[in-house]
Amino acid sequence: MEIAELKNGQSEVNVEGNITEVGEVRNFNKFGKNLSVATATLEDSSGSIKLSLWNQDIEKVKQGDKVKIENGFVKEFQGELQLTSGKFGKIEVIGKSEKTELSKPKKEETKKMDGEFEEDADLEGGQEDESGDENEDF
Repeated sequence: MEIAELKNGQSEVNVEGNITEVGEVRNFNKFGKNLSVATATLEDSSGSIKLSLWNQDIEKVKQGDKVKIENGFVKEFQGELQLTSGKFGKIEVIGKSEKTELSKPKKEETKKMDGEFEEDADLEGGQEDESGDENEDF
């Protein structure tokens, strides 16, 4: 199933996609239970949807992961469709995002003709270090 096919109230949803963003974790207490939730963005070739990550699923999923949702359900929250695995569904990390793997240049590709690395490559206000993380210039 593709993300563009998802509808409000739909259950037994099985979909795969790439996590393009993971939001801040929010902690709260409901009926005496401490709960945590974060909202991620799940994307496939047909579109994107907000994905609610609850409790232990938050630590399991990272930006750039390719995930598979089994037996999820779709609801509308604040005017947007959201997908969640709920009590009976499952979120499984099945690999790294193809976009993430393709977008990172290999070190050989960043070398100058004379064999030195480009030291002054500025990427929209930040520089990318060897780990692939972008550091802001302050």
